[in-house]
Amino acid sequence: MKHLFLVLSVMTGGMLFADVAVIEQIVAKVNNEIITKSELDRARKNMELEMRSRKMTEENIAKAIKEHEADFLRDRVDQLLLVQKGKELNLNVDNEIIKYIAEIQLRQKMADPDQFAAWVKEQTGMSYEDFKNETKNSMLTQRVIGQEVRSKVQVTKAEVTKFYEENKAKFVREERVFLREILISTDGKDAAGIAAAEKKAKDLVARARKNEKFPELARDNSDSESSGNYGELPPYKKGEMSKQLEDLIWEKDRNYVTDPIKIKNGFLILKVEDHHKAGQAERDEVEGEIMEQLAQPRLQPQLRSYLTKLRLDAFLEIREGFTDSGAAPEKSTKWTDPAQLKPETTTKAAVLAKNHRKKVLWMVPVPGTNTNSTAEGKSKSR
Repeated sequence: MKHLFLVLSVMTGGMLFADVAVIEQIVAKVNNEIITKSELDRARKNMELEMRSRKMTEENIAKAIKEHEADFLRDRVDQLLLVQKGKELNLNVDNEIIKYIAEIQLRQKMADPDQFAAWVKEQTGMSYEDFKNETKNSMLTQRVIGQEVRSKVQVTKAEVTKFYEENKAKFVREERVFLREILISTDGKDAAGIAAAEKKAKDLVARARKNEKFPELARDNSDSESSGNYGELPPYKKGEMSKQLEDLIWEKDRNYVTDPIKIKNGFLILKVEDHHKAGQAERDEVEGEIMEQLAQPRLQPQLRSYLTKLRLDAFLEIREGFTDSGAAPEKSTKWTDPAQLKPETTTKAAVLAKNHRKKVLWMVPVPGTNTNSTAEGKSKSR
């Protein structure tokens, strides 16, 4: 929910006096939406928490925050413009949101909506509705970038081949196996519970071998922490696994699914996702990796150019004292303070002539949310 300046106005003798109480400071207006100071503060705090989770020193955190300071507003303006563009293009991500949130609930084993909402609040500091809205905005942003920018970044087969031939040494691999797991726990279970766990594991193996999606089976059934990552495990080199497991899977082909393996705390099922043999990787094996590597440096400048165009077409005002580091050259973003606008003086007859339109005296509208004929001539996109 966006908070505005609340203006309490009293009409006395034809004059309008205003006592302004700042509920939340608006720092930017982007078409018909606003950015508040608390949003920038939250972005700064999230960045700080993320760096602390990576065990960065306080000195390095402070340095990184300072270096990124001018970009917090830029990033928020970028997101709003991309979300607005997504709505303009009629992109719909509702089904993706429903599926994404359902997957989180399954991983956390939280079917109760109130319990899940409380968990979201604890994990993110946001209400469930705000979390859902942020998720939607993030998905819309990625869809717009994919459709309007990434799809136009081309990498040819010839470029891939050239890069591969010139960098073959980068694609010499150690032998590694890539696995997913499902664990059916037997912790604290009696003989009947252990038998039920074994039956469940056998049923899951049968379903996996009938080509049900292993990642989803892991997400919905596994008692391991890896269920939150669809059962995916880090790649293993020869000798890094227990001999029991290595002997079972090392020579198996891709997509092989083991029988339930009895271990100390339950029944383990493993699937071989891939097996990289030692030596020079073939070009076709690494084509996707090379294409991504070549596309990434081309994507960023094109994305920045696209965002500059969106700024040029937008109604955009930045409060004095704040900087948009992605500002479009020669685009005026001079701030107009709503509290400084003078009310119109009119007669009762003039009011009646305006089709009885109601005026709300207690809220001053944000300039730019309504366009006049002059504004429409400058920007039809508002």
